Amino acid sequence: MKEKLLNRIETNPQIMFGKPVIIGTRPTVEIILEKLAYGESEEEIVKEYPFLKKEDIKAALLYAAKTLSLEEVFQT
Repeated sequence: MKEKLLNRIETNPQIMFGKPVIIGTRPTVEIILEKLAYGESEEEIVKEYPFLKKEDIKAALLYAAKTLSLEEVFQT
């Protein structure tokens, strides 16, 4: 399931300056996360971007979590 979700995300320097997007679209993972952070529901996001599916939103969340898991934290 995890890999299936992550396969919904692509990075391409020709699309949105190489930011991760839902494959075949232009909404970035960043914009999806931002909308969720501001309280928009999955349903509202899908209504605004009718070509997205709820699985795309889950993919964006998983992609962000995986990206953060690779980040190294340094204490100062």
